[in-house]
Amino acid sequence: MPADTVSSAVRSRMMAAVKSKNTKPELAIRSALHRRGFRFRLHRKDLPGRPDLVFAGRRAVIFVHGCFWHGHDCHLFRWPKSREEFWRDKIGTNIERDRQRHQALAEAGWRIGAVWECALKGKTRLPFDSVVDQCSMWLKSDIKTLEVSGDTARATV
Repeated sequence: MPADTVSSAVRSRMMAAVKSKNTKPELAIRSALHRRGFRFRLHRKDLPGRPDLVFAGRRAVIFVHGCFWHGHDCHLFRWPKSREEFWRDKIGTNIERDRQRHQALAEAGWRIGAVWECALKGKTRLPFDSVVDQCSMWLKSDIKTLEVSGDTARATV
């Protein structure tokens, strides 16, 4: 295992700066949907996974996922070269936890949307208005799931 290139204090400070809420992609989606008239709650603690956006009247939630932390198969995700076993365990656990939380939400009657970071940045990003349009149309529909990533948008009835 290669040694870390920074001290443990610096690494700790770097990791502490990684946000799980109110990230730039999340704020952008929130702001755009709010401007379009959608009202929502943030990070409801009583729902599995504390979804980023909760549209209770529409029984819908939207997660805005970072491609690295959630192990998305896109150009923004690369396995780290150092501490490979640690990262495979950590990201693998995140993926499994996401799956379990989505399943629990679906079983409770919630519709689930996911907007991936690669839809908003990087070489495969989509026009921002297109991402918001897809979210908006999905929220107004009865479609069960929505996934928006840099290369596709997929909705499942």
